[in-house]
Amino acid sequence: MFEDESEIYNIFISQLKDDDEEEYNRFIGKLEASHDFQWKNHSISNKTDKEQLKEQMRDVDVVIILSGMYSKNKNLIEQEIDLAQNLEKPIVIIRPYGMENVPGRIEDAASEVVGWNTSCIVDSVRESLESDDDMER
Repeated sequence: MFEDESEIYNIFISQLKDDDEEEYNRFIGKLEASHDFQWKNHSISNKTDKEQLKEQMRDVDVVIILSGMYSKNKNLIEQEIDLAQNLEKPIVIIRPYGMENVPGRIEDAASEVVGWNTSCIVDSVRESLESDDDMER
């Protein structure tokens, strides 16, 4: 079965602070490298109060959490997870770059946990939406 390549996935990616740009940019590069995955980033840096985050997440298909940023942004990441759960959005957790372990608190909230392989990331976004559709039926 072929994927509908014209589908655009609306994604919220965990927010960053200035010192987290390397991991964030590496992740964006992975998504941009996928030729059969169209997406739109709904996250806006430095717009991190609860209402701003909620507005950014309202119309997304999936929330992606870069777990490598958790130690520096614990409160913000937890707030994003709580909002995603309240909005009933699937959550894809990306393991810290070069590591296997994900903090337990955020792993428990995940629909999917994947590493940094581009095709695994894309597949996890698609699969999290498929399983979300199955649950609605």
